[in-house]
Amino acid sequence: MNDFLNQQFLDNSVRNYLIVAGIILFVYFIRRYLSKGLAAGLFKLIKHWSPSIAQQEFVQLLFKPLEYFLLMTAFIMASNHLVFPSDLNVIVYNRAAEPYTLQMLLTTLLKIVFSMTIILILLRLIDFISLILEKKADLTEDKTDNQFIIFFRDFFKAIMFIIGAMILINILFGKDVVDKLVAGLGIGAAALALAAKESIENLIGSFIIFSDKPFRVGDFVKVDAFQGTVEKIGLRSTRLRTLEKTFVTVPNKKMVDSVLDNLSLRTQQRVSLKLELAGDTTSDKVASVVKSIQDYLDKHEDVEPGYSVNMFDFTKDSYTIQVIYMTNIIEGAAYLDLRENVNLAAISILEKNGVRLAMRTESTV
Repeated sequence: MNDFLNQQFLDNSVRNYLIVAGIILFVYFIRRYLSKGLAAGLFKLIKHWSPSIAQQEFVQLLFKPLEYFLLMTAFIMASNHLVFPSDLNVIVYNRAAEPYTLQMLLTTLLKIVFSMTIILILLRLIDFISLILEKKADLTEDKTDNQFIIFFRDFFKAIMFIIGAMILINILFGKDVVDKLVAGLGIGAAALALAAKESIENLIGSFIIFSDKPFRVGDFVKVDAFQGTVEKIGLRSTRLRTLEKTFVTVPNKKMVDSVLDNLSLRTQQRVSLKLELAGDTTSDKVASVVKSIQDYLDKHEDVEPGYSVNMFDFTKDSYTIQVIYMTNIIEGAAYLDLRENVNLAAISILEKNGVRLAMRTESTV
């Protein structure tokens, strides 16, 4: 038996192959329990920061990344007991400095996978921290905090992706290339900034939105030709849900630079109504209509004091009565009901006074 275990195969003994295979298989079969146990242990260390977060939520975030991490760690540690077979260490391609062998290629792939696994764990930790902050933000009435958290979650994830890209370049091309790339960024910063001018302006616009707070998530706004409810404020753009239920993406630069009307912040709404009376209406009836509408508005609980009802203008064919009033009703359906009630009351007043609306005539040549 010992002779078999000591037998050499591809520069390694059978015993070493079995030890490595046993370690990897052992970790593979218990990886689920190890990752859950490790995640649960980490949760106990930080649970005082997140009393409202269930342990299951944290475990679910880190479960898969920790599995990959444990498997990669077990494979790397176990493979150190083996010598890479010289017969398999073929040249992949010839370089000016030295040939690039199969062993170098596999080592590079291991470094990439292991590094990306760590980056994935860090990304999940960012998600967990943002989840904690979102739970706390849900306790406040200001929903801007929630969007602010989402914004910075995406921002830090973008930074993490950049770090991951730099690590990948370092593994593939070496530290010298990274140093040259970082140094070159200083020279090419102006060109990069010029090429990404719009993106940078939109990013700055997003910071201005969060600091100045001209609108918040859930507000109904009007910018240029677009009206809609703000659903998300991102790194580059703001998303609006229009009255037609379409989804409009507006660059943050436009949201900051354009004249923006936050309709949700209105304290009152103004209503203007014009009644064109027939030209044969007597002055007494015109005055009676004006007085009756004034009396109606004076008694209406949803119409603010300071309304205006007057005989605004006249032509050879009609007399125009203008009605202007303010209301504290902001919500759409209730506002439309109020306008309907006032309009129906105006029609009723005209009917009671025997007054007709002017008939428009069109002449053709």
